[in-house]
Amino acid sequence: MTTTVEQRLRTLQAHWKAAHDKPEETPENTLRALWATAAGTPLSAVAADGIALPALDADAMRRLDDLLSQRLAGVPLAHLTGRQHFLGIDLLAGPEALIPRRETELLGHAAIELARIAGAEGRDVIAVDVCTGSGNLAVALANHVPGLRVFAADLSEDAVALARRNAERLALADRVTFRAGDLLAPYDEAAFHGTVDLLLCNPPYISSSKVEAMPDAISAHEPRLAFDGGPLGVSLLARLMQDSRRFVRTGGWLAFEVGLGQGPAMARRLRNDDAWDEVRELADDEGAVRAVLARRSNHVTGDNG
Repeated sequence: MTTTVEQRLRTLQAHWKAAHDKPEETPENTLRALWATAAGTPLSAVAADGIALPALDADAMRRLDDLLSQRLAGVPLAHLTGRQHFLGIDLLAGPEALIPRRETELLGHAAIELARIAGAEGRDVIAVDVCTGSGNLAVALANHVPGLRVFAADLSEDAVALARRNAERLALADRVTFRAGDLLAPYDEAAFHGTVDLLLCNPPYISSSKVEAMPDAISAHEPRLAFDGGPLGVSLLARLMQDSRRFVRTGGWLAFEVGLGQGPAMARRLRNDDAWDEVRELADDEGAVRAVLARRSNHVTGDNG
């Protein structure tokens, strides 16, 4: 079996193109993830790292070679395995929604900490996650913060169906509710006005003009709805910042991901709005602002009044 592994690994290495948006994937863990999938136990690249490879019969070996061919042809690994690792969890993944990225874990870690702090006050805590996609943020929050109630939404019915499967698979369906609809519209009702402790969003933020220049591994396989943010890439963020004032309770937080170069302007806009009394910019390892947090002030505006 050693020769079989080495041959296929050399093939992967010879044609490998590192994806900047999926730095966790290497030829070695990609082969292991596909090997496990061919054996009938699908794993993400992260979960497959270092596993012992099971023996494959002839049929499974043919499945492996077919998976390898598809991967070399540009099909995302997460679509071949049906799995993607995010904040310590192997989630179901597929073409119905954007594949969760490691960069979004910056927002996820901050959201988990904010939810834990709110929960320490001894009351019921509510989080709302819009543009939920596969449900990765919503499910991870519920998984890491016991007792938290999460309400999530996405414009895509297909994405919502995938998100529900993720919640059910992790036995979290009783604490995570999904609805289909545009941004906050699915929860625009009295029960959510001024009651939300944490409002999350990882919106589409790539400008339409740049979508066509995106790598084929993204544009040809992942839903455009999940990353096309309109002419300037910030149209949904502008709506979110306006509408969120009606939902977030005093002392609660708005938290969202931003594209490269967008963070400082979005933070400045929030600082100029007296609906928010503290604004934080979260930078990645390279110093780029990739998430913005804002705390709701006790200032009453016409949006929540």
